[in-house]
Amino acid sequence: MRQILILVSLWLLPVISIAGDVEIINATANRVDGNRYHIQVTLRHNDTGWDHYANAWRVFAPDGTLLGERTLYHPHVNEQPFTRGLTLAIPSGISQVEIEAQDLKHGIAKQRFKLQLHP
Repeated sequence: MRQILILVSLWLLPVISIAGDVEIINATANRVDGNRYHIQVTLRHNDTGWDHYANAWRVFAPDGTLLGERTLYHPHVNEQPFTRGLTLAIPSGISQVEIEAQDLKHGIAKQRFKLQLHP
């Protein structure tokens, strides 16, 4: 019985360790003009208050260059999931970006969301 309990505990460990991460539910990109896009990102996170909430998301070029960051200044305890936007310049020739999110307690989430840009 003890061996089974240990095996189950080891199996659940990765699930438990990422359970608090911010989840990127969806993202959209709409061209504003030229090389400027309005990116909207929908996040889900178990915000509990000022000590533990999703506090930012970032947009990266395929080569890892940071293109923009949206800081979230307060918890969204009663608003889940929630969507926030950011308008930023994306260099020509880039057809896909990656988005990451973070929270105050766990830091940067392991998930990265790939978003296709359409002209």
